[in-house]
Amino acid sequence: QQRGRRYNLFLKQRLRIDKRHQSKDSIFFRDGVRRIDFVLSYVDDLNKEWEKKLERRKEFESNLQKAGLELETEDKKESEDGKIYFVKIHAPWEVLITYAEVLNIKVPIKENDIPSTVENPLDCMLAPLRLPEKVMHPAPDYFTAPFSKDKQELYLINDESTFFSPSMRNRIVNYILTRCPYGTEEGKKKFGIKRLLNNGTYSAAYPLHDCQYWKKANDPNCDNERYTLYMEWARFLRFYKEQPLDLIRKYYGEKIGIYFAWLGFYTEMLFLAAVVGLICFLYGLFTMDENMSSKEICDPEIGGEIIMCPLCDRECEYWRLNTTCESSEYSHLFDNVATLFFAIFMGVWVTLFLEFWKRRQARLKYEWDLVDFEEEQQQLQLRPEYEAKCTQKKKNPVTQEMEPYLPLTSQAVRFCISGTTVLFWVSLIIASMIAVIVYRLAVYAAFASLMENTQSLESFSGLLTPQLATSVTASCLNFVIIMILNFFYERIAIWITDMEIPRTHMEYENRLTMKMFLFQFVNYYSSCFYVAFFKGKFVGYPAAYTYMFNRWRNEECDPAGCLIELTTQLTIVMAGKQIWGNIQEAIVPWICNWWGRRKARNNPENLYSRWEQDHDLQIFGALGLFYEYLEMVIQFGFITLFVASFPLAPLLALMNNILEIRVDSWKLTTQYRRPVAAKAHSIGVWQEILNGMAILSVVTNAFIVAFTSDMIPRLVYYYAYSENEESPMSGYINNSLSVFQISDFPDRNKPKMNPGNFVICRYRDYRYPPDHERKYLHTMQFWHILAAKLAFIIIMEHVVFIVKFFVAWMIPDVPADVKAKIKREKYLTQKILHEYELEKLKEKLCQGDKLATEKEFIATEGRMELSRAM
Repeated sequence: QQRGRRYNLFLKQRLRIDKRHQSKDSIFFRDGVRRIDFVLSYVDDLNKEWEKKLERRKEFESNLQKAGLELETEDKKESEDGKIYFVKIHAPWEVLITYAEVLNIKVPIKENDIPSTVENPLDCMLAPLRLPEKVMHPAPDYFTAPFSKDKQELYLINDESTFFSPSMRNRIVNYILTRCPYGTEEGKKKFGIKRLLNNGTYSAAYPLHDCQYWKKANDPNCDNERYTLYMEWARFLRFYKEQPLDLIRKYYGEKIGIYFAWLGFYTEMLFLAAVVGLICFLYGLFTMDENMSSKEICDPEIGGEIIMCPLCDRECEYWRLNTTCESSEYSHLFDNVATLFFAIFMGVWVTLFLEFWKRRQARLKYEWDLVDFEEEQQQLQLRPEYEAKCTQKKKNPVTQEMEPYLPLTSQAVRFCISGTTVLFWVSLIIASMIAVIVYRLAVYAAFASLMENTQSLESFSGLLTPQLATSVTASCLNFVIIMILNFFYERIAIWITDMEIPRTHMEYENRLTMKMFLFQFVNYYSSCFYVAFFKGKFVGYPAAYTYMFNRWRNEECDPAGCLIELTTQLTIVMAGKQIWGNIQEAIVPWICNWWGRRKARNNPENLYSRWEQDHDLQIFGALGLFYEYLEMVIQFGFITLFVASFPLAPLLALMNNILEIRVDSWKLTTQYRRPVAAKAHSIGVWQEILNGMAILSVVTNAFIVAFTSDMIPRLVYYYAYSENEESPMSGYINNSLSVFQISDFPDRNKPKMNPGNFVICRYRDYRYPPDHERKYLHTMQFWHILAAKLAFIIIMEHVVFIVKFFVAWMIPDVPADVKAKIKREKYLTQKILHEYELEKLKEKLCQGDKLATEKEFIATEGRMELSRAM
């Protein structure tokens, strides 16, 4: 009964306030005219901070009104849970035009009359991939110019209420909110909505979505852009369709738009790499039966007669080479001639990707009016936190105005603390990697002993060798450690970047990006670098094995090579990261929103307002895009740095990215509050990181082909040591295994049992036999192979780098037609502005001081002539 009375009271209160029966899904004030540009929410809890918070809110809201914003408060009785107050903010025309000039926002002055590019003859074939024209280009293309209050009649202002798009409006209001003061505490001036959110004065601040994502709004004035984005972009069934980038930019702003443009372009380019990688993999699959090495290993008369030295000290027994038959066959899938071709191809592909992206980015900069954005970005994005924390001021030599600054001594101390912290965490990763290596060495002996003596594992013994079993379990353990370290370091990186107090938003993002990327690089790739370049390289030989910490014997590679283990490591870490990332991105926000809205579903929809619906969604924070870029750049590293070991990596990345685009769009459209629109003219510092990884990938792949795969030893044998002209590769396995006399085993290494009474055993190396005068020293073939490996690395690197730089030189960063359009638009814009100024001067001539105005008129005409000449 009490609940029923509360509900009736609640309903009466609603009807009394909302006399016009306005839809609760409306994005307007109660008058149905003024648009809600931003919403603040707070809970009026009666604790010891209550009075202080109340005072802050009064002062803050009073200052917002002084800045020209209009506020309307929804009482907590109006909210779904009866606890939350909502403050709706509207920016009137006078405020919008004032701050549009401050923010240098470009607005239309004339419809673009430059003809569009020539139609592609393949357009008819690509029609199924296209979206409707209204979705792809939601607004006409205009010539634009920075807004000025004094020249309002110059701009195409048809309707003041719709002249500035909702994303522009929320950007302007957010600019005011981040700089509005709310009082003085402890002798310091306090300002900014971020501080008020941090200290609990407000619980949330966000712009509104324009409608529900699954249906259109009842209001005819609503554009329903969120609904369009969901129907045409965010559903997985539309995975084969192009992305409506102009609509994304219009609704979410340029920063989010450029991320999806980059992700879509990266995915398109991956298609080529995936096809070539799949062909290389199929080549390995179809030539498995022709592989002489695996044939000899599997042959009972060759591999079955070769007795291998024990895999561990004391406990392990001697074993026959043909027990690794199946793993040697599978290693041929990735260790073949096509691997070399694919490594070189990917070196060229990554250059094509980066160069063509620069061209795509240049086109977007023109289409989205970002050509002159770089300079204004530096001026506009001064962080409020910097202004608040830097109490000292000095005169800017350019503007001659006093501005806050951080003393050099304070900067030095902060950088020292920051650098030490980063160094400590990188050292922690290296320590964890060493711990995983110790685990590998410790359990390797256990697996070797278990698999040789356990009858139940006989059915798996061909494929599941001790090396592979160790590699799989160590990779899974390594992946768990990576996730744990990531969880903690993300918070540490944000804390130390905040402590450095970067001056601008760009500076803040760049510093955080470098810290996070350095950590993630070491965290994700260290285990792959170990398997690729260290495992099996420093083993020693049976009479003088190498030990880690003088206790654990270093691992040996499989007789067929270490490449299959690198492939295993890469697959587990890469696939595990992508699966875990999609779970975090899609399932976790959905569960949180479902839990938060479970009560609201019991109420009629007309009592669940638009601001309440958005309040219950997850927050897409300032670093939301940062994590998306980081995830993709780490993936980019996997498919470039180690691609020689796993040609299917681009195919896995392609399938993941097709899903990633739809997951990111779905969560942004349905699960998150609308982010504040922000501008960006490029992907920022990530471009430099990608360039660095592209160069490093050439080196790593050259080393993988030379030192991790068996290609160079096979080629040396083929051309220099083979004695069989009919089958040049026959005898390679016997040639690649050295002979050891069992009686030479030290007591530390000698197996406890020798039931076969073997006299000699074989091991993977190029050393002289025990009856040679240079007993157990490296043979001349070893040095020939080493020289061939080094020569291959030098030749491959130089060839790929020459091709890369030639391709980069051949492809201009900005397309010729875009350059022409930029020049044309600048010329026409200047012409329109000058003509406008001439008209104004003519009016002055008729009214005021004729002599002064005539001089000004002549000067303006001269400027126009000069502009035409240029």
